[in-house]
Amino acid sequence: MSDLIVEVIKPGLFSTLQDQGRMGFQTFGVPVSGALDRKSAVLANWLVGNDKDQPVIEITVLGPELTFSAAGQLALTGANLHPLLNGRPIPQDQTIDFRAGAVLSFGKSCNGCRSYLAIAGEWKVERWLGSACAVPYTENLMTTSRLEKEQQILIESRVLAEHRSIEETSVKKDCVEVRILEGPEFSLFTDEALNSFLEVDHVISKDVNRMGMRLKTRIDFCSATEMISSGVIPGTIQIARSGQPIILLADAQTTGGYPRIANVIGVDMDLLAQCRPGDTVRFHLVGLQEAYDLFHEALSKEARESV
Repeated sequence: MSDLIVEVIKPGLFSTLQDQGRMGFQTFGVPVSGALDRKSAVLANWLVGNDKDQPVIEITVLGPELTFSAAGQLALTGANLHPLLNGRPIPQDQTIDFRAGAVLSFGKSCNGCRSYLAIAGEWKVERWLGSACAVPYTENLMTTSRLEKEQQILIESRVLAEHRSIEETSVKKDCVEVRILEGPEFSLFTDEALNSFLEVDHVISKDVNRMGMRLKTRIDFCSATEMISSGVIPGTIQIARSGQPIILLADAQTTGGYPRIANVIGVDMDLLAQCRPGDTVRFHLVGLQEAYDLFHEALSKEARESV
């Protein structure tokens, strides 16, 4: 089989190369980054027979238009952006064959916020610290992550995999419920403040990007303790000076100076990746043992789905 070149005709609203991120470099101030909906990214790669660490294209709300120089296979998971191959609708969550010269485009999003496109083969793209995703808030380092018009991506082809399919990976809900652990400053909040945090539906504001999402709710925080910058991770929920909660996402900085009221458990981070401004989120407090059990349950499920 000949190598495949993916050419970007239109980049879409915000389409980027992502993988599973850079683990182990937070000590040096390097964010984790990677796909916001990691499960969807892993499953997309599995559908085309790729290793889970191969890059995918993370597509946000409005999809790109791409053309393929040779035959190959693709798969789309996550949000349903009404994908079209040569102008005809194609299904999500299964292996799709395409021919040389095929054009992939998208319509309007009807379910979720982010879709993940995997293409079979070895992606020949620039990597830094083992990852192809961009380093946020840097001007010159790994600037090729966001798709640009006329950009070309080389993929080393291999023998096509047998067709696979999975259950739908993204289902839009009126209110997303995410489970959280107590944060380091949880005990500094009053009972009234905690009730206003845990007992309401939080509306996501327009202030949303890959670094985090700000909620419209206002949480009172009065403490004589002066806050200093401390470690944060994706999923940390900080309370800004305005009282608004901020949920940190994959591209977030590695330290922050706002009080950390809670942290979203890892297995629920994928749910937040599919939320848009105006959607609502509700928090459910769990203990360490429950979070540990949920983590191992998710690992076992991922192992079963990859067989």
